[in-house]
Amino acid sequence: MNVNHYLINHYNNYDEDSRLVPKHGSVEFLTTMKYIEKYIKTGNHVLEIGAGTGRYSHALAQEGYKVDAVELVEHNIEIFKQNTKINENITITQGNAMELSAYPDNEYNITLLLGPLYHLYTKEDKQQALSEAIRVTKPGGIVFAAYVISDGCLLDEGFNRGNINVLQYIEQGLIDSQTFAAKSEPKDLFELVRKEYIDDLMSIFPVTRLHYVAADRFTWCNKSCY
Repeated sequence: MNVNHYLINHYNNYDEDSRLVPKHGSVEFLTTMKYIEKYIKTGNHVLEIGAGTGRYSHALAQEGYKVDAVELVEHNIEIFKQNTKINENITITQGNAMELSAYPDNEYNITLLLGPLYHLYTKEDKQQALSEAIRVTKPGGIVFAAYVISDGCLLDEGFNRGNINVLQYIEQGLIDSQTFAAKSEPKDLFELVRKEYIDDLMSIFPVTRLHYVAADRFTWCNKSCY
């Protein structure tokens, strides 16, 4: 299984632990937690795939839930362990979202897939990660999946903040000049998609979408609950 070394290098040098703390990040965190708490029940078992440094995992463990976490990047795992409190019923394992053979079928009530899908760059890889998340989730359980929506990203980063040059991206073939659809590669770190792509991605799975949630006004990070 190939490892995206751009991704490893990024998280080795990025303060992921603080990402959800400022106002912008806290909107994403609080919105996600609101929907998790809508469905989670006492005694539920949670799996977080691509847990990062564990902001969601620790928050749920501190509320008394049993949490297992999987994370690819060793640097994030070290911080995850440092953040673990003595009263948390929580585990952290290094692993890949596309290969969860260490975890049994139908084990978890709530499965969080809040990062891996926007770091995968083919439809097949995304569907493999989704398939694994669905496999380990109990019938009637909930999978939360996060994506980076291209239109919101371009509006925010390109026209609101000016962090990217949209014309330059078009000239480089990263944005279609007619449809404004975005193209991403592993070196770009984040795969940008549209809702219709997500609908097509999910069409092969026997699941029902419960919500499609935008975490902020630019729809930067959308979470689908199944």
